[in-house]
Amino acid sequence: MSHHEFLHGFRPGRLIAGLSVLTCAALYAGDAAGAWHTPWFTALPVVLGGLCLAGFAGSLHYGVRRRRARRKASAENRSAPASTSGSQAIR
Repeated sequence: MSHHEFLHGFRPGRLIAGLSVLTCAALYAGDAAGAWHTPWFTALPVVLGGLCLAGFAGSLHYGVRRRRARRKASAENRSAPASTSGSQAIR
């Protein structure tokens, strides 16, 4: 496990969602400062597009994590079983 994952784990969906909201904020900040003109409806495609992309990235990341966990568990279970006598009695 890497140091970064140990602290909080990488979440690409949250990263993309945050970047889309920050982009929208930067666009309106530039408009407020008079650097450029940003139409009022700009927030809709920027934020909604970012949220859709974030949802896709998050679900893709979740699928990859689950697949890696299954593959790792499968590799760990390839050793000989604990009991080969056939008895599965519970103590």
